[in-house]
Amino acid sequence: MAFLADALSRVKPSATIAVTQMARELKAKGKDVISLSVGEPDFDTPANIKDAAKAAIDRGETKYTPVSGIAPLREAIAAKFKRENGLDYKASQAIVGTGGKQVLFNAFMATINPGDEVVIPAPYWVSYPEMVALCGGTAVYAMAGMETNYKLTAEALDKAITPKTKWFVFNSPSNPSGAAYSFEELKALTDVLMAHPHVWVLTDDMYEHLVFGDFVYHTPAQVEPSLYERTLTMNGVSKAYAMTGWRIGYAAGPEHLIKAMDMIQGQQTSGACSIAQWAAVEALNGPQDFIATSRKAFEERRDLVVSMLNQATGLKCPKPEGAFYVYPSCAALIGKKAPSGKVIATDEDFVMELLAQQGVATVHGSSFGLGPNFRVSYATSNANLEEACKRIQKFCAELR
Repeated sequence: MAFLADALSRVKPSATIAVTQMARELKAKGKDVISLSVGEPDFDTPANIKDAAKAAIDRGETKYTPVSGIAPLREAIAAKFKRENGLDYKASQAIVGTGGKQVLFNAFMATINPGDEVVIPAPYWVSYPEMVALCGGTAVYAMAGMETNYKLTAEALDKAITPKTKWFVFNSPSNPSGAAYSFEELKALTDVLMAHPHVWVLTDDMYEHLVFGDFVYHTPAQVEPSLYERTLTMNGVSKAYAMTGWRIGYAAGPEHLIKAMDMIQGQQTSGACSIAQWAAVEALNGPQDFIATSRKAFEERRDLVVSMLNQATGLKCPKPEGAFYVYPSCAALIGKKAPSGKVIATDEDFVMELLAQQGVATVHGSSFGLGPNFRVSYATSNANLEEACKRIQKFCAELR
């Protein structure tokens, strides 16, 4: 008799974590590896946030917190949504989790029944479909290819929705493509959602502050206020404030959904780390100048990487509006042979051979639901990026 749960057979391990671990192991063996696989800012957490955490420790803020988060943080979350997104939430409509992942997982767990469908635009962050599967739902993919700059069209969304659809998951700027939706592009999608009143909207706004040029960020419930009652707006401090390891994600939405998520979290982890919550209060309420500084650095890196990858033989790399990823197509290189004799039959072959031959770690696009592509994270120094792109150019030039 099998000891492990059947649910595990529906789930794949995270490709991004797997490639990052492989790069770490090669580095440990002395191989010269540049990792462009991890979605993590390379900046340190701002000093005012670290100071707030130290002060919280000194004040003895080291006890259990309410499951949904400390009151000052839930108030800061409500204030942030009002200030930056024009959304009116009460503190009682906000919930804090151990990272955005937990918030998403709890939302699915609180709402999905067997047979329920969740529409996910592809390419997608690797964890969405796995979470849906673990919660007993079915992921339905709406394709958003390079011809639309990896953005979902209203037609593709409409076609994916059925009477069984429970959620539409929306991520802008996107992991893995960096694609961000303008007000008009978002309005076209919210118009479709207005025609399907049984579909709820789960927005992942984690990369909200990483948008470039004169791009203006909007979130679905802001574009279409009538969606407010069926939208869970999720965000976090990890990307905007370089706080990935602090593990604080948050969301706001209708009170009955937040209460259900609170109940699940109460039996699961209880409240998030008390010290990290106090640090997040300072992140949201304190000075915001760090965001502009890091945004400028990321924009420079994006321009460097897009330019160099488009100079590589056989690669096509659109210029995205946000996040810190690019998602080049390697379609023209499929079927070619590497100097090692290995035939590049898939984007996974491309990525593995690139790592083996040139020591550059990226993540294959098929794990994000759309290939043949690969994801490059440019959350590392300009020097690293320049060297990595030179190696990618060399690798592509040697394929025959």
